[in-house]
Amino acid sequence: MTESVEGSCVCGAVAFCIKGPFRGFQYCHCSRCRKKTGSSHVANIFVPVDQFSWERGEDKVKRFELPSAKYWSTAFCTDCGSAMPWLTRNGKVMVVGAGALDDDPGVKPRFSVHYDSRAPWYVHVSDLETHGTIPQS
Repeated sequence: MTESVEGSCVCGAVAFCIKGPFRGFQYCHCSRCRKKTGSSHVANIFVPVDQFSWERGEDKVKRFELPSAKYWSTAFCTDCGSAMPWLTRNGKVMVVGAGALDDDPGVKPRFSVHYDSRAPWYVHVSDLETHGTIPQS
């Protein structure tokens, strides 16, 4: 596992740093995470709050909290809309979308959660063709 990992938004206005060891790394297939990402799932790393720091642009991060959801929230860069880390309600853990990382965290996801509620169109990655770039028609 990498000791210190940098992350940022697409436009570069927001940057953060996380330090291991992490509490977990998982894929979530719930409908809220699908809507949040526009994808089949989210890849979340759980980082103890004292192992997380904003490097710049924390004031550019807006949080949306769904009152009816016990364990779900979202945060994003107000300039470019990139998903950004968010603090759990108990204040102990930052939930970091692995897609926002600039470096390899040195760990892999351990499991998928809410897999039974995955999108009906979901196809497991191992069942798809792979291409190094956009394939030619």
